[in-house]
Amino acid sequence: MERKGNFSIFEVPGNFPLERGGSLPGIKIAFHTFGTLNEKKDNCIWVCHALTANSDVDDWWPHTVVKGGFLDPHKYFVVCANIIGSCYGSTGPLSVNPDSGEPWFDNFPKLTIRDMVKAHILLADHLKLNSIFSLIGSSVGGFQAIEWAVMQPQRFKSLVLIATAPYASPWTIAIDETQRMAIFSDKSYGEKRSDAAQDGLAAARAIGLLTYRGASGYNLTQQDHPAHDDSVPHTHRACSYQRHQGDKLIKRFDAYSYIAILDAFDTHNVGRGRGGIKNALKNINIPVLTVGITTDIIFTPPEMKELSEMLPDSVYKEIESDFGHDGFLVEHTLLNYLINNFFSSINP
Repeated sequence: MERKGNFSIFEVPGNFPLERGGSLPGIKIAFHTFGTLNEKKDNCIWVCHALTANSDVDDWWPHTVVKGGFLDPHKYFVVCANIIGSCYGSTGPLSVNPDSGEPWFDNFPKLTIRDMVKAHILLADHLKLNSIFSLIGSSVGGFQAIEWAVMQPQRFKSLVLIATAPYASPWTIAIDETQRMAIFSDKSYGEKRSDAAQDGLAAARAIGLLTYRGASGYNLTQQDHPAHDDSVPHTHRACSYQRHQGDKLIKRFDAYSYIAILDAFDTHNVGRGRGGIKNALKNINIPVLTVGITTDIIFTPPEMKELSEMLPDSVYKEIESDFGHDGFLVEHTLLNYLINNFFSSINP
């Protein structure tokens, strides 16, 4: 039996200043740990999660937090923290604003990726993790990982970036805006309740899934049964899949947190205030594994190669997958192989 994670909440008193102005009156950071920190305190792997994930990396990244996996809890001390702005224990729109005694809802202060990373830094300091073996992030998690590695390269021995980017491109911002349009079109958005705009959120999730999987993923997995009557609308397997995925999300997430994270996504530019992206990435003077996915239409292989070329010490690898951006969640066998080999190369 594999070791299960430990869940904790770290409370930070006092004002937490935000990059876009204002502050939060204290924050909570929910996090999971797996495995045991060694005596030297140098066997930690920190995982930054993506858009709607939580801190339980074993839950959303299957077959990785296992013996022999790249997050082997028998070998490493694995940490994953829920980002602020989310709804899995860290301070977010559903948290109570102590000034009003009511949840923030749509009045939650505007966050950036840098704000999320600054919260990670407070937690890492609290845990006394001054020498982290590897920082890993995919998608929005990769945004955080790149930002953190630029801010504190000395803290990490290595970096793994999967299907991500050093800035939010016009294409990715357009995807976010389309999802926001779906949520804002729900007239219940703005109502002071946690289940506001559920129809809009479900539609936003369905839109997002189109970009996560792409044509190859849908055409492979959502073909109708041969006996299906193609003349009857709304009964196709792809239709029910979209509705099912929307329903799944609204049972575990809320529209206000979704908007908060989408807005933070759009602020991502590691070169802001640092002389541009190339200049900022020069600070990452540690070994980096950059992984692209052949069918990813959000962060395409050419973009991943370009990212790798801008990093001083990066090796680029590519995963062959039919599942688009979601390949980073599906192709665990390939990821375990690539990342374990990378770890062996820097820590023989």
